[in-house]
Amino acid sequence: MIEVNELTKRYGDRTAVNGLTFEVKPGQVTGFLGPNGAGKTTTLRLILGLDAPTGGSATVNGLRFADHPRGLRHVGALLDAHHVHGGRSAEAHLWALARSNGIAPRRVGEVLEEVGLTEVARRRVGGFSLGMKQRLGIATALLGDPPVLMFDEPINGMDPEGVLWVRRLFRRLADEGRTVFLSSHLMTEMENTADQLVVIGRGELIAAEPVREFAARSKRLTVLVRTPQAAELTAVLTAAGAEVRPEGSARAEALTVTGLATDRIGALAFDNGVMLHELTTRTASLEEAFMELTADSVEYLAGQSR
Repeated sequence: MIEVNELTKRYGDRTAVNGLTFEVKPGQVTGFLGPNGAGKTTTLRLILGLDAPTGGSATVNGLRFADHPRGLRHVGALLDAHHVHGGRSAEAHLWALARSNGIAPRRVGEVLEEVGLTEVARRRVGGFSLGMKQRLGIATALLGDPPVLMFDEPINGMDPEGVLWVRRLFRRLADEGRTVFLSSHLMTEMENTADQLVVIGRGELIAAEPVREFAARSKRLTVLVRTPQAAELTAVLTAAGAEVRPEGSARAEALTVTGLATDRIGALAFDNGVMLHELTTRTASLEEAFMELTADSVEYLAGQSR
């Protein structure tokens, strides 16, 4: 388990992390979300002891990471796939880490096979693509067979097959009872992979809850309507103040309606003689909820004035 309590980090007069408190529990994948500059990477570095906190604490299974002997046996982490000496082979890189952490040499071959790098094990890492470096970083995290794993943007540079493999890997690791903490900007991946979310903005906690509960907090509820009279219904609902858009390009009879509840839509359709085939309330997607609930925490707004 990862426990963060009132964690704070300041750089001069800038506060990167401000009083964060949350837990990351075993047996589930916990997603770590926040806008650019929110303090996610700083938080991960503080948990791993790579930076010293200004205040508060971060522990792994009750101890600071620095107090765990032979750290890779306790926590495996991938923070930056580029932080590998380009002149070393993948095999040599893992061998050095295994030796310094008292890990059996056979684990090097096992993790290289698991991440699909056996055939290039003796190639220099400097010639690897980003996707291959990500796989090597994941192999490094798995090397000590640790109970706690942390990953920062692990699917950057991955092809579709790699993304699917990573998704299944994280699910399997959590199902084995491990603690999996995953930072990513890709909302679809979080929606497909994570069980829980920790969401921060400007270094402060916004939410720590299951994915479904976070999405349900959005005020932007929509209604899916299917009708053979899409044009007529669109005119009626727009006149009543709703926002109406086609659901997909190929099926104009399906509409997404924002701004009116299902009972009001049904009544307007009945009053105007419009037939309905479906009327379903939908909660916001994770991406929609994230954009709405972190809107006040975005530090870098492209093409907008504050």
